[in-house]
Amino acid sequence: MDQLKMHSPDMSQQNIEKIRALFPNCVTESRTQDGNLRLAVDFDLLKQELSDSIVEGPQERYHLNWPGKRQALLTANAPIAKTLRPCREDSVNFDTTQNLFIEGDNLDALKLLQETYLGQVKMIYIDPPYNTGKDFIYKDDFSSSKESFEKMTGERSDEGNRLIANPETRGRYHSDWMSMMYTRLNVAKRLLKDNGIIMISIDDYEQAALRKLMDQVFGEKNFIAQLVWEKGRKNDAKFFSVGHEYLLVFAKNTAQLREKNESWREEKPGARDIWEEFLRLQKIHGSDFKAMEEAISKWYSDLPKGHPAKKWARYKRVDKHGPWRDRDISWPGGDGPRYDVIHPVTGKPCAVPEAGWRYSSSDEMQRQIKLGLVEFREDHSEPPFRKAHIRPIPGETEENQFGSDIDDDSSENSEEDAEFATQVRGSYFYKQSQVSVKYLRNLMDAKVFTNPKDHDELAKLIDYVTPNDRSALIMDFFAGSASTAQAVMKANTTYGTNHKFIMVQLPESLEEAEASTTGTAKKTVQAAIKMMKKHGKPLVLSEVSKERIRRAGAAVINEPCDPAWNQDIGFRVLKVDTSNMADIYYSPDAVSQGSLDLLVDNIKPDRTEEDLLFQVLLDWGIDLTLPIRKDSLCGKTVYNVDDGALVACFDRNITEDLLKALAEQAPLRVVFRDDGFATDSLKINAEQMFKQLAPGTDVRAI
Repeated sequence: MDQLKMHSPDMSQQNIEKIRALFPNCVTESRTQDGNLRLAVDFDLLKQELSDSIVEGPQERYHLNWPGKRQALLTANAPIAKTLRPCREDSVNFDTTQNLFIEGDNLDALKLLQETYLGQVKMIYIDPPYNTGKDFIYKDDFSSSKESFEKMTGERSDEGNRLIANPETRGRYHSDWMSMMYTRLNVAKRLLKDNGIIMISIDDYEQAALRKLMDQVFGEKNFIAQLVWEKGRKNDAKFFSVGHEYLLVFAKNTAQLREKNESWREEKPGARDIWEEFLRLQKIHGSDFKAMEEAISKWYSDLPKGHPAKKWARYKRVDKHGPWRDRDISWPGGDGPRYDVIHPVTGKPCAVPEAGWRYSSSDEMQRQIKLGLVEFREDHSEPPFRKAHIRPIPGETEENQFGSDIDDDSSENSEEDAEFATQVRGSYFYKQSQVSVKYLRNLMDAKVFTNPKDHDELAKLIDYVTPNDRSALIMDFFAGSASTAQAVMKANTTYGTNHKFIMVQLPESLEEAEASTTGTAKKTVQAAIKMMKKHGKPLVLSEVSKERIRRAGAAVINEPCDPAWNQDIGFRVLKVDTSNMADIYYSPDAVSQGSLDLLVDNIKPDRTEEDLLFQVLLDWGIDLTLPIRKDSLCGKTVYNVDDGALVACFDRNITEDLLKALAEQAPLRVVFRDDGFATDSLKINAEQMFKQLAPGTDVRAI
């Protein structure tokens, strides 16, 4: 029976396999330090294969480099034997939520998630630790000591003598920070959808370096914008008073954004008020659209002068898709197509507009009619007209959506006819940071945060970049105070979406942070410690993050919300830990006569069956938020994930009756302990039994 590998993928070997498929002569084998054979690339030969002239040696070229870069890439691709362990007691709505909070080093978390969520994440937003020139907490294997770095870069001799002055002003601090970011961005890119977006907040100090790093990881052609996030002026500046940060925005593939016709739009003032009034009237009148039209017309007239929704009073007709107004159905510019459009009452062809029909074919016109987007007049003597709703509906063509700044009706090309959603303008947005500080301190009942990201602004950004996806997966692997998690919930309750989030935060000790910080930062940490002690919570940053999500969820569920939101305010907590499998599982060749007692159990004694289940989910690449049911079958405990996506039994003494009962359910996958079968012969026959009774089931063991 095949065994699950129970570790993250080795990306280097997978990439080499792809190269071997194209250039088999460029791939050879080499031995590792422990004597095992691994595939390796003959890079000199590969360079020659990819060149139409003789390659004689290194060429000067434009590229970004720093000490430790190659080791950072090696670290990004190397597999890890770790797992994610579920923590029900820290979770909210563990069994029903589709949100994840992962506690642990984000590089480990990203590696563990890369198979399950490969190409699944629509948007990544991160606010990484800014490089202050001091040590930072993410100490990866590639980080070198100051002395070894100085020797490598020629700043110190082999004898340890300084060769240059003021080395703190040179590249070491940039290099360590760049290496830390490089590994994480390389792995994170794999999680993004082809039309995915990544946004990174950064300050002046590393903005230039990060831009070049992003160009290298994502490609210059996938750069979208560098936004300025203005937070308010600083009063202690010696020169220019700078109170802004940057937001770098890259796509995984801008061509995919264009192919999927993504158009980022922003609601105009007043649009939200009209939609909320429609929802209110819908609850009162149901599908009585005439009554709704009368009510909404009165609502428009009763609005106070100067109200932003008042100028949109032309949107007073109502159907099941919301308020709408009529628009011309003729071809812009003239010389449009001409075909028969039959009036539904008279049965005769409608008059054709002088400029021809708006839609290029009769089939497209019929599709629009079936969608309910064409309104016929009383008879066929006049052409029908198009409907323009305040929100786009599924199947609506681009010209009916709020994509253009100005209505295309040439006779009505004025500001009053501008659509309700216009292209996001400029590269600058502002909200006084103290507004966010005050809100968050009230939410947490403590003076904790001095510079949180504004969740309202983040919610708008999420809505901008997900125009065609109402249930996108949003990720933040530097969760911090969990502003992104609250932003996802805010976007859902405001815009009627059902986006999901994955947050990752290191369980950084607040007490250690207090000892290593000064000034305002120290006071912030002290306030956080006071708050966590007050509520009896562990003194680590990840606990602050979880507490903020709990409180934000409890707050938002009591606010007015769009009825399309599924009201998921929960999160399933998973913690990065060492593998559930004993070391002998990964290195059976190392067994000696004196260590045979290790073979009694290949699973660590402190691990639960649910721990094992989640490592199996990771290994098989199954969604970690799927519902899990715990059943009893033939006297054994059986875990059923998503009604048969995976069935697992980790009990011992598995019998033939249990195997038959599971096979009759015909799950997609089934897994057992390798030593869980009652007899060796039953283990041998298990696969054959499933092949006969459930040939579509993949059977594995751990």
